Amino acid sequence: MTYRHISLAVITAAALSLAGPVCAAPAAHNHMAPVTAGKVVETKNALRDLWVGHVFWVRNVVVETLDGNAAAAKVAEGQVVANARQIAASIEPFYGKAASDRLFTLLAGHYGAVKEYLNATDSAAQDAAFKKLAANAEEIAKFLGGANPNLPVDTLKALLLAHGGHHIEQIRQLRNKDYAGEAKTWELMKQHMYVIADALVDGIAKQFPAKFI
Repeated sequence: MTYRHISLAVITAAALSLAGPVCAAPAAHNHMAPVTAGKVVETKNALRDLWVGHVFWVRNVVVETLDGNAAAAKVAEGQVVANARQIAASIEPFYGKAASDRLFTLLAGHYGAVKEYLNATDSAAQDAAFKKLAANAEEIAKFLGGANPNLPVDTLKALLLAHGGHHIEQIRQLRNKDYAGEAKTWELMKQHMYVIADALVDGIAKQFPAKFI
């Protein structure tokens, strides 16, 4: 099974293993106020928007590049970069500016590998781009897992590899004008972004409950 064929059910199960309950009442001896469910939901919605923005703008780059519209592709790429900065900035209140900068660099590497695959002209170049995408997924997983014990590295890696697989499948479908297939892939990509965003917020809320009161 390739990563792009991992089912949404498997992905969701992986995310649940990352998150676990974050809004349960504290133990009797713990006088800290419980995490507020509303604050967690609010944060999840904000992060969902950012991650969906990522796939939206990358898709625009793909579409405009395949159509030969360099000006539109350049604008879309600028939005990809701006969105990556926003995603990276979302962890700064918890892990600091250096961590935010590091995540931005890693996200830039992710996009760079996707773009390399898009521009590849033969299977060898495509394989090389996918290897970079997979290596980058592992780097991001290790970075986030190293910062938060509630985010297992192997599970994060599986989620990020599946995400990379979605990008590749989408590029293939758009290049082959399989628009019906790409529509299904887009829905999977969007739902997958929700899974990743929710899992990250749940993990952070468990690590920093005082910030979600």
